[in-house]
Amino acid sequence: MRKIIAAAFTGETNTDLVNDVDEIEWMRVGQLGRLLNCFRSAGVRHAMMAGQIAPGNLFSLRPDMKALVLLARLKRRNAETIFGAIADELSFIGIELLPAFTFLEDDLASHGLIVGREPTRREKADIVFGFRIAKELSRLDIGQTVIIRNGTVLAVEAMEGTNDAIKRGGALAGKGAVMVKVSKPNQDMRFDVPVIGPETMRIAAEANVRVIAVETGRTLLLEKEEMVSSAAHLNLTVVGRELQTTI
Repeated sequence: MRKIIAAAFTGETNTDLVNDVDEIEWMRVGQLGRLLNCFRSAGVRHAMMAGQIAPGNLFSLRPDMKALVLLARLKRRNAETIFGAIADELSFIGIELLPAFTFLEDDLASHGLIVGREPTRREKADIVFGFRIAKELSRLDIGQTVIIRNGTVLAVEAMEGTNDAIKRGGALAGKGAVMVKVSKPNQDMRFDVPVIGPETMRIAAEANVRVIAVETGRTLLLEKEEMVSSAAHLNLTVVGRELQTTI
């Protein structure tokens, strides 16, 4: 009999998750030994990472001994290196970490207009420019989102996350900004899939962003039906773009 076993993090994981899984183990962020023991004792063979750990928690981490040893091996400490090392620990005890979009392939962004009106010529130019800037930003492992208006970069995402970058850029734009979100050149889709959803759209609309452009096939559209139904009300356009193509 197959079961869904969840390792949930206090203060991070929505408590409603208890209604959707067979078993749940609550722990602090940083209790790596407890996580591994939970999965090992439950006979887990495949795992997926879902949701998000607030970036600021990287600085308030209370690691157990297992996590301390893992962190000591890392030359750089960011989401990619830490989660990659955790994936290696899972593999060592016979657990395969699946891509985070497993079972959600139909919700990956398609190419072209996803919802809303057709972007204007100026907006299309900002999307092309924004993709170039965002790809370089992500290559440097700084962030993956930029806010553009009329060929000017208004905000780039860093540790604060996508939502705060949107708010900063929107405040400077005044109106009519374009948001571009991309994947990293070597994005590990097991634990770091770019995502937009209804909350992203609400924050973007409040910040006077009018167009959101994402990378085709590498961005997860969370609660896609709600996104589509709210786009007209929010006056937002969402488009998917492949690299080296036109809109």
